[in-house]
Amino acid sequence: MPIDMAFAAAGYGFIYGLWPIAWIIVAAVFLYKLTVASGQFDIIRSSVISITDDQRLQVLLIGFFFGALLEGAAGFGAPVAITGALLVGLGFKPLYAAGLCLIANTAPVAFGALGVPILVAGQVTGIDPFHIGAMAGRQLPFLSVLVPFWLVAMMDGWKGVKETWPAALVAGGSFAVTQFFTSNYIGPELPDITSALVSIVSLALFLKVWRPKNTETAISMGQSAGAMVVNKPSSGGPVPSEYSLGQIIRAWSPFLILTVLVTIWTMKPFKALFAPGGAFYSLVINFQIPHLHQQVLKAAPIVAQPTPMDAVFKFDPLSAGGTAIFIAAIISIFILGVGIKKGIGVFAETLISLKWPILSIGMVLAFAFVTNYSGMSTTLALVLAGTGVMFPFFSPFLGWLGVFLTGSDTSSNALFGSLQSTTAQQINVSDTLLVAANTSGGVTGKMISPQSIAVACAATGMVGRESELFRYTVKHSLIFASVIGVITLLQAYVFTGMLVS
Repeated sequence: MPIDMAFAAAGYGFIYGLWPIAWIIVAAVFLYKLTVASGQFDIIRSSVISITDDQRLQVLLIGFFFGALLEGAAGFGAPVAITGALLVGLGFKPLYAAGLCLIANTAPVAFGALGVPILVAGQVTGIDPFHIGAMAGRQLPFLSVLVPFWLVAMMDGWKGVKETWPAALVAGGSFAVTQFFTSNYIGPELPDITSALVSIVSLALFLKVWRPKNTETAISMGQSAGAMVVNKPSSGGPVPSEYSLGQIIRAWSPFLILTVLVTIWTMKPFKALFAPGGAFYSLVINFQIPHLHQQVLKAAPIVAQPTPMDAVFKFDPLSAGGTAIFIAAIISIFILGVGIKKGIGVFAETLISLKWPILSIGMVLAFAFVTNYSGMSTTLALVLAGTGVMFPFFSPFLGWLGVFLTGSDTSSNALFGSLQSTTAQQINVSDTLLVAANTSGGVTGKMISPQSIAVACAATGMVGRESELFRYTVKHSLIFASVIGVITLLQAYVFTGMLVS
């Protein structure tokens, strides 16, 4: 690859990492930090904890639901750090608090940070992100139903599953159904947030009419009873929240506003305003990358006819998803009573805290775009196509490997998305399916990525014990990846009606 084209591809990838990817992350983390700075995050935490005193169900509420909400709004390590610290505060031993949160944070990762992994997959493959998200939404719900039962079994064995299965079914079922409908009918930006909100409400209402007969949890985890919990939960019922309903609604309002605005931003009539011929199309800037745009040809056997590859950077300051989040954050400044001066300070703090993650994302995407435009991913795909009909099973393991190496489903999609798409064309399988499988498989690698383990250990006071946490989560990671592999294989050849057309 000529050096000028290599630099052009790297530059294109880097600026794409800044816009729209980094903009989404900055806005999402800014919104989260506003809830912390205003003190409203404590109310959110209290409202979740007050629902039940059963620690098996608290793990679902905090590790699974609340973690999914944070994953959808911010992602990039925040969910595991926050939920892990919360569980330690509830009396869980640090090792198991960290492990449970890492495993609970499986199903939401594909749609994290308002769908950034899906959006990146669409960018590097040329497939509509809506279709990729819809396909992932036909794979991950199976995992979403499984995870609550898995967490309870980890904590209390088969006994715990028998005692809490109705609640686990409500938890996983409501999450999975909402995840499917949101990803297939709204878009990849909101499945985590809507699923988390619906599931929290569903389980809270269910626990009004049903409670486990035994809330004295004998924790197994392969250890003696009580190995995971420092303080046994009382059996006197959940402690009522010290906050009023109005205070709780106000605390949750930033995420409710976020949900509404992102929904509007993803609607076709709104998008049409910024499309060619739309009223605000003049506000969208399209820039052709010099030395790269249509300078690279895809040829046989990758495509039937030689096809030039476009390289056009799109700057859309109003229609970008990150702008919807940022507007939600601005509105929240006034609703939460933060004040403009303090809000500016929080935004500056957000930028400072994210400078290295943003640089990392830009560099990863720079590398990904070079591999894409140079033909490296295509060459690897041709080799992998040699695995033939079994490749759909191994496809999620590429995503798993990518997340393990980079710590991010976004980066994994950037690295391997094009490879998955090209391999799919070589073996005559849906490219949307395999790109989605890369995303779905990637979520199972999150719990063993060094970045995630480091964050979890730091949040739970376990610095220096990262190897223990890795040994604990790796078997669960491989099992979940295999589940996604089987699902992908069946969808490729047996249940083809599940494919996105």
